[in-house]
Amino acid sequence: MTIDTLFGPEEVHAKPRTLKFKQIKAVYETLSIKEEISRYLPPMTRFTAPLQIFQTFSFLQHETKEYFLTLHLDGKNRIVAIEIVSIGSLNQSIVHPREVFKTALLSSAAALVLIHNHPSGDPTCSREDREITRRLKEAGELLGIRILDHIIIGETYASFVEQGLI
Repeated sequence: MTIDTLFGPEEVHAKPRTLKFKQIKAVYETLSIKEEISRYLPPMTRFTAPLQIFQTFSFLQHETKEYFLTLHLDGKNRIVAIEIVSIGSLNQSIVHPREVFKTALLSSAAALVLIHNHPSGDPTCSREDREITRRLKEAGELLGIRILDHIIIGETYASFVEQGLI
């Protein structure tokens, strides 16, 4: 007769291990603007035309660097959030789908409008503009976030929708 037959096999308790995970939490920052802007950007405004967006964001005409912004819209085309994705140089800015859609997912955007300026004043879309729009549209389709338009602001504006490019 052995101890194993009397009491069963000895159980060896392993030292408990600690697992560490990174937890990501969405943190929103609400900016409070204390100026009277209700005429500039009235609350609950529905954006339905490229000209309307150009008029609202025409201040980009005066910038000396290229800014790439996204408007995060709800299902009724009202602004949920505005993000400055990239501030570039005189004639280019770096834009990657990962950066565009990271915040679009966090804001629960139904759709995006892409906006960027050409400091030269010429709103003609370049090959790079077409390429990034195509990539963002494809990525948005996978994620279920529509790209409604890409508007280039110069002395006037160019809309990809109006030109039949989207």
